[in-house]
Amino acid sequence: MSQFNFSALIDSAIKARQNSYAPYSDYCVGCAVLTDNMLYTGCNIENASYGLAMCAERVAVFSAVAAGERMIRAIAIVGSPRGDEITDYAYPCGACRQVIAEFSDKDTVIVVAKSLEDYKIFKVEELLPESFTLA
Repeated sequence: MSQFNFSALIDSAIKARQNSYAPYSDYCVGCAVLTDNMLYTGCNIENASYGLAMCAERVAVFSAVAAGERMIRAIAIVGSPRGDEITDYAYPCGACRQVIAEFSDKDTVIVVAKSLEDYKIFKVEELLPESFTLA
């Protein structure tokens, strides 16, 4: 796992969180997805029609896929109630876990972070065992 620069990945997620549009929940999330070619970011985007909201993870993954990427190497997620301080670990919801699994392999890592120094690392299988797959 030392092949990834987790600080740069987490920092990108922290910066993406600043763009969060969360007037209903006041819970702001940022995400950074690393592929072989590039880094993509996303933030949560809420809507008055709650079902139309989009999680930061899916925004970042779908941006990568829309750019032609098909494999995530690492993903970092940060989230907390509105404000500058990140006080929680933000884990991906079930739908996001399945989307992440679709574009991951056994070596893909998921980083949930409070800061550049305070984070946890998981493999996709740990957060979504027995995911739906093509095989």
